Amino acid sequence: MGNVEKFKVLALFSGGKDSTLSVWETLKMGYKVVGLLTVKPLNPESWMFHYPCINLTPLQSEAMQIPLYTVTTKGEKEKEIEDLKNALKKLKSKLGFEAIVSGVVESKYQKSRIEKVCEEVGLVSLTPLWHKKPEKLLEEIISNGFNVVFTAVAAEGLTEKWLNRKLDWEAVEELKMLNKKFKIHLTFEGGEAETFVKDTPFFKKRIEFLDVEKIWRKDSGYLLVKKAVLLSKG
Repeated sequence: MGNVEKFKVLALFSGGKDSTLSVWETLKMGYKVVGLLTVKPLNPESWMFHYPCINLTPLQSEAMQIPLYTVTTKGEKEKEIEDLKNALKKLKSKLGFEAIVSGVVESKYQKSRIEKVCEEVGLVSLTPLWHKKPEKLLEEIISNGFNVVFTAVAAEGLTEKWLNRKLDWEAVEELKMLNKKFKIHLTFEGGEAETFVKDTPFFKKRIEFLDVEKIWRKDSGYLLVKKAVLLSKG
């Protein structure tokens, strides 16, 4: 049959657990991920795109050996969709991908906006995590050896101690208790927390934080990573 060219995909990438897992799922499907697109909102309250540690996505890009492309948006509700569309048009002609993959799990708002943009640009929208059960999602992340840490928390029950904490089985059990007590979503669909992925089975190198500071204000906070490096695995 000869070499059949692989289906080319661009990944919407924030550096968190869901967008990283969606890249892995796409690679497992046999598709070629030709690039990562990180949308950097100037507004931390962005409707569509996640903020903490987004400046560290170049390290993840290098660890994956997948090129990173960045677009900046003011983070205004409809304007950021326009910014995304313009970026996709330019990148599509440059890289020749046929689809974009995103880590959307439950947000109909995000899914519908991404699908609308894809339709307008002539792309397929892949959402491999859509409607995956929260417990199943966390189980997949941990059992496959993803090294995920909490980089922001903003919900009752999630205290400063969660910042820079690893997402492991013990953390999942605590999250289940917090879910019962405070209705915290297990995969943080309500913005209760944000995460950063330091290592996965498909990273060629792992990321290590060398200098961090926990910024805490009243009942929420985030992890300021002052220095991070790529290290060899094994």
